[in-house]
Amino acid sequence: MSRLHLIEVRSELGAGTRGASLGVEAVKIAAHDFASKFFYKIPATVVPDRNDLLYGSEGSPFARYLPGVAEVIQNVRDAVAESLLRDEYPIVLAGDHSTAAGTIAGIRKAMPDRRLGVIWVDAHADIHSPWTTPSGNLHGMTLAIALGEDHRDAAVREPDATTVKRWHALQAIAGTPPMVNYSDLVYIALRDLEPQESKLIRKHKVKVFSVSDLRRKGVERIALDALNALSSCDAIYVSFDVDSLDARLSQGTGTPVPGGINEREAGKLLQNLVRNPKVCCFEMVEINPTLDKENLMAEMAFEILVKVANAIDLQIPSKDA
Repeated sequence: MSRLHLIEVRSELGAGTRGASLGVEAVKIAAHDFASKFFYKIPATVVPDRNDLLYGSEGSPFARYLPGVAEVIQNVRDAVAESLLRDEYPIVLAGDHSTAAGTIAGIRKAMPDRRLGVIWVDAHADIHSPWTTPSGNLHGMTLAIALGEDHRDAAVREPDATTVKRWHALQAIAGTPPMVNYSDLVYIALRDLEPQESKLIRKHKVKVFSVSDLRRKGVERIALDALNALSSCDAIYVSFDVDSLDARLSQGTGTPVPGGINEREAGKLLQNLVRNPKVCCFEMVEINPTLDKENLMAEMAFEILVKVANAIDLQIPSKDA
């Protein structure tokens, strides 16, 4: 496949449930079971993880394993930036969603002068901060990192000075925050969020396409509307959390939520999104085979991944063109 580059991230430090670090290998097992050569065709970079830290202290209850997560985010940033600077199209296959802050940082590093749009296909908003988090899990704070958001006016916790310093350093990992603006963020399939997150989304008038919107208007229309909402952006990144799928289909993830999209809708939606030439990076996260039966989630994820990769491969010219 021309110019595609796989970036494998096996970190699960940002999740509350263990097992997402096994997601990459579960998808590869699914490919093997389908007798697919997919992973032989695409060059890959494996990002170093710090899952060894899971056997020690979790550190601050306001941002668990923050130093380790920050280290992985930096590693992801560098891998994504290097791939883009080689004129490749990175596909990130990751464990927990916290490392997506590194994907965004990598795009910013490679394209510092371009306005970046983010399409977040996820059941969750992921814009908590150490001041509002109900769990301390950093996969629920990913977009707050990218948006430079603290949301102290809705604080229910008071993080210590060391945590605050580390948090702000993480927000500046791609330079002066924010990495992306609220006006350049679109949610699809969002349906499980806390009041603090709802307040931010309303305040900043973030575009949200619900599952009912998708069913009423159709997948193609929602994909087009999402892309049109980011028409002022120079580059677009699509992040797909498998918990955007309905809970009946997504038992193999840490935070399944009822009322989501189905496999066919997900595949069609993502294909329509990545066919847009502005989309420069795709990511899939939060597959947890320890919670699954017979690797069904990974099999479904692999089938979606192949559809997305084929759609990308059709829209990017080869280096010899």
